[in-house]
Amino acid sequence: MNLIAIKNYLSEVKIASLGTLCENFKCEPDSLRCMLSHWLRKGCVRQFNKKNACGSSCNKCPALATEIYEWVDISPVKF
Repeated sequence: MNLIAIKNYLSEVKIASLGTLCENFKCEPDSLRCMLSHWLRKGCVRQFNKKNACGSSCNKCPALATEIYEWVDISPVKF
């Protein structure tokens, strides 16, 4: 796993949970978060937490499923 692989994967799928990313890259969540922080700082990735689908506030959903990363296309505007 490297930064370019993460970039390529997220730019292709557009949005993925931390759990999906961990499965795809076969790595631990903390390692992946560290790599994703590079793209977050550059503004290429946006992170958000998905709300519980059931609408309750029990917080029993696994964090890996609710921590979401989205690729943001920052390509320059062409005239």
